[in-house]
Amino acid sequence: MWPFSQKEKRADVTAVEPTTDDVLLRALLGSSAVTKTEALNIPSVKSCINFVADTVSMLPIKLYQEKDGKAEEVKGDKRVNLLNDDTGDTLDAVQFWRALINDYFLGKGGYAYVKKERNQFEGLYYVDETSVSVNKNVDPIFKDYDILVNGTTYKPYEFLKILRNTKDGAKGVSIIEENSLILSVAYNSLVYEENLVKKGGNKKGFLKSTKKLTQDAIDKLKEAWRNLYSNNTENVVILNDGMDFKEASNTSVEMQLNENKETNSAEICKIINIPINIIKGIASSQEYSNAFKMGVMPVLRAIECALNKDLLLEKEKGFFYFAFDTKEMLKGDIKERFDAYKTGIDANFLGIDEVRFMEDLPSLGIEWIKLGLDSVLFNPKTHEIYTPNTNSAQNMQNLKEKSLKGGDED
Repeated sequence: MWPFSQKEKRADVTAVEPTTDDVLLRALLGSSAVTKTEALNIPSVKSCINFVADTVSMLPIKLYQEKDGKAEEVKGDKRVNLLNDDTGDTLDAVQFWRALINDYFLGKGGYAYVKKERNQFEGLYYVDETSVSVNKNVDPIFKDYDILVNGTTYKPYEFLKILRNTKDGAKGVSIIEENSLILSVAYNSLVYEENLVKKGGNKKGFLKSTKKLTQDAIDKLKEAWRNLYSNNTENVVILNDGMDFKEASNTSVEMQLNENKETNSAEICKIINIPINIIKGIASSQEYSNAFKMGVMPVLRAIECALNKDLLLEKEKGFFYFAFDTKEMLKGDIKERFDAYKTGIDANFLGIDEVRFMEDLPSLGIEWIKLGLDSVLFNPKTHEIYTPNTNSAQNMQNLKEKSLKGGDED
């Protein structure tokens, strides 16, 4: 037969469904990254993120205008109300910021749709980061992108974006991506403990018999062993002569699970820059201060930059800016707060009525500040100096004019 007339044999390319063992093997040998839900099951991760989210949600955001070298607070702007109270969405401001911070740490970033009508801001609508896709261009210099939500395309300026460790301004990098190994170890330790509890703490192992067992004996032994590990009834397994149990795993004590959990918790806290004593509830005031400076302040700064970029009109940029009022952090400790006020009053950069305003107390109409020696008072509005010891008052402006006239006469 002519050789070219033979039909060419090709390998069968029909897809074969993987067996259960193949899927399990690939899962064991594949990526060790945990999901967002699994990460939130790790107590130290949940506690640290909650600390940052709760702190951010407690701090009021204010809008300032730079004018004549001074920062003046802008009152009555609707954007301030959207950020602090009513977002216009089903979420209030507290829930809004908590959701964004969770996505900031555990997803590609925190996203919120900015609703505007003729340059008037009407609402901030939180969008779960899992519903957000990013379509980027290929130019590494002049970067650009579109945001897609359920197939609808939006421009970057239509969204408020709080991104962690981003390199393109479109999406951030989560702690799950950066620290997948430690999070996987912590989560799987919890899973292992759960299995131990379900099995009543019994070790895994195998049975060794010097005699050949019948199928009926094997079935009964399997059933007794299954009942022993079910941890729902009291069961006893009797091993006949010639049968022995060999351990194939260690107990939680032998594996030092408790010590490892504490070590893993401390390492996870380092990822978010929160001292371990914060989540233990035994932190000192200095540790709270360090947690705020190292763990919360970088997040606040990222939010402020995002607000200034996405919630300011082009004509406002450079003159207006958003900022968190961080003095609210002191309101948790009355002694520390009042000591700070006393320092401000003694140093003459805070007035009594200013302090009362910050404490939401009515003004007393006290406009005097102390100059020194606790006996000389100065009114900055009228330029009047009053000395209680001598019951005398003088006006600095009049003294200055007299001094100038005297100099002219000389």
